[in-house]
Amino acid sequence: MQSENRLFDDLVKFMNGAAGTVAGVGREAQAGARERAREWIGGLDFVSREEFEVVKAMAVAARDEADALRARLDAIEARQQADSSTIG
Repeated sequence: MQSENRLFDDLVKFMNGAAGTVAGVGREAQAGARERAREWIGGLDFVSREEFEVVKAMAVAARDEADALRARLDAIEARQQADSSTIG
């Protein structure tokens, strides 16, 4: 009876070791695939999320500034037009 328990214990230890090894191989394969994907994508002309967000914020600021300048120019032109119509 003890020999059967010892055999069963050895089998359980072997299976636990095999499961740990398979899990380790899986993690290693996933890390390797992720690294290869990063290298492949890095070779392309993609930008990071942080770079994209910075440029997006710059574009919004530039658009706001252009809108403000357009409003100032419209006000100056309207004032000049009003001045020229009162003079003439």
